[in-house]
Amino acid sequence: MSPVLVVDVGTSAVRSALVEADGTVHSVRRQAVLPRSPAPGLVELDPPAIAEAILSTASALASHAGQIDAVGIANQRASTLVWERASGRPVGPALGWQDLRTVGTCLAMQAEGFRFPPNASATKLAAILDEVDPRRERAAEELCFGTVDTWCAWVLSQGRLHVTDPTNAAVTALSDPTGSRWDQRVLDALAIPPSMLPAIVDTSGPIGPAQALPGAPVIGALAGDQQAALVGQGCTRPGLAKATFGTGGMLDQCTGARAPQALDRSPGGTFPIVAWRRGGRSVFGVEAMMLTAGTCIEWLRDDLGVLPDAASSAEVAAGCPDTEGVIFVPALLGMGTPAWDFGARGALFGLTRGTGRAALVRAVLEGVAQRGADLVEAAEADSGLPIASLRVDGGMSANPIFVGALADAIGRPVELSATLEATTLGAGYLAGMAVGVWADEDEVATAYRPGRTVEPTRTDAQREAWRARWLEARSRALRTIPELSAISF
Repeated sequence: MSPVLVVDVGTSAVRSALVEADGTVHSVRRQAVLPRSPAPGLVELDPPAIAEAILSTASALASHAGQIDAVGIANQRASTLVWERASGRPVGPALGWQDLRTVGTCLAMQAEGFRFPPNASATKLAAILDEVDPRRERAAEELCFGTVDTWCAWVLSQGRLHVTDPTNAAVTALSDPTGSRWDQRVLDALAIPPSMLPAIVDTSGPIGPAQALPGAPVIGALAGDQQAALVGQGCTRPGLAKATFGTGGMLDQCTGARAPQALDRSPGGTFPIVAWRRGGRSVFGVEAMMLTAGTCIEWLRDDLGVLPDAASSAEVAAGCPDTEGVIFVPALLGMGTPAWDFGARGALFGLTRGTGRAALVRAVLEGVAQRGADLVEAAEADSGLPIASLRVDGGMSANPIFVGALADAIGRPVELSATLEATTLGAGYLAGMAVGVWADEDEVATAYRPGRTVEPTRTDAQREAWRARWLEARSRALRTIPELSAISF
C-alpha cells in the first residue's frame, strides 16, 4: 500500500512527511519560513514563501515515494490571508494568529455584543480589508480569504480549491459554533462579503486533486494542528485527552457528538472546539491553554543565562532532589486557562540566599507541570469527562524531570507519544480514512501505543499539599497589572 503524504504548515516552518499504513512517520522534509514582527505585538507571515516551501517539500517527497494514496494538510490555526482570486497573488502579508493589532477592535466590538478574541481571524480579515479595500469595492468579486489550510489547498490544487474545514472555520470567529456555516451576523458587523469565504468541507474526506504534485493525488484531509495531534495521539473516543507542551501548552479532550451552543469560554476556562468532521458527522472537544511552557526554559537560557541550552534543563534540575521550597508560577505573558488574566505575571516565591541554579531550574519545570494540572482540571470540569491518563507530545515531553513532575502534579499516568510527529500522524490518519487506508476512528484509537508511560511517585497526600502551596502562589501572581487584568475576551 502506498503512503499518505502530509504537509504541516507551522508557525515557523513547513514540514512534509510520509505516513505508512502501520502508523510510522518518515522522510520528513522541513523548510523554515519564519514570521516577521515589524513592531511589538505584530506578527506577519509571507504567503509566497509558505507556498514555495509547500511545493518544494511536498513535490520532493511525492517524487521520492513514486505513488501516494492521499494528501493530508495540518496547519497553524487562525492565521489570516487574503489573495486575488484571478492571479493567486496575496494582497500583502498574512497576519499570524499571535498578531495583536486588532485588540482595540475586539474591545470596541464588545459594546455591540460581539466577543472576538484577538487571535481569531475575524478582526484580522477586517483589518486587511480596511488596508487594501476600505470601501469593499474589490472584495466580493476579486479577493479570497483563507486560513493557512485554505492557502495550502489552493497552492496544491493550483487555484482550483478554495476550501476550509470545521476545525479551522470554528476558530475564525466567523462561523457558527459547529464550524459548519458562516455567520452572516458577524460578516455584516465587519463588512465582510460572504463570497470571499471558502467552502466548508469535511475534515476527512476526498476534497479534490493536488494537481501541483506528481500524479495529482487526492487531498483527503484538512485539520488544525491541535486537532490533528489529538487524532495522532489516538484520542478519538470521548474522554481521551492529549497535551502538547511546546512554546506554550495546549490540552485537547475529545467529548463526542454533542455540539456546543456557543464559542464562548466555558466556566472552567476552556473553549469548545470541533475535533473533526467525517462523512458529515462532527465530533467535538474542549481545549485548555497555557501561554508559556517551553518559553520559560528559553527565558532561563536566553535572558538569565542560567542554561547553556534547553536540553540541559533536565540535567541541571537533577542536581537537587527538590526545589528547596522555591515555587515558580509560569505567567510570563499572562495566564490562560483557567483564569484568563492578561495582567498576571510570572512569579518566584521562596528564594533564599542559598537558592542555587538547580533548584531554580527544577522550580520552573515543576511550575509548568502544575500549569498542566490546571489544564487537566479545567477540561474535566467543563467536559464532565474524567481523564484517566494524559497523552503528551511536544518538545518538553523529552524532559524526564518535567514529565515526572507532570505525572505527580496530575496524579495519574502520563503517556508519552511514540513519535514527535503526532500532528503529522493525525493528519495522515484523517487523509488515510478518506481513501480507505484506515477504516474509521475506532481503528485509529485501537492502533495507539505510547512510547513510554510515566507513573506518579507522590502519594495523594503529598500531591495535595504540593498542589495547595502552588495554587496559593498562583493566586498571588494574578492581577499584577490591574489594567490588563480588566481586559477580557
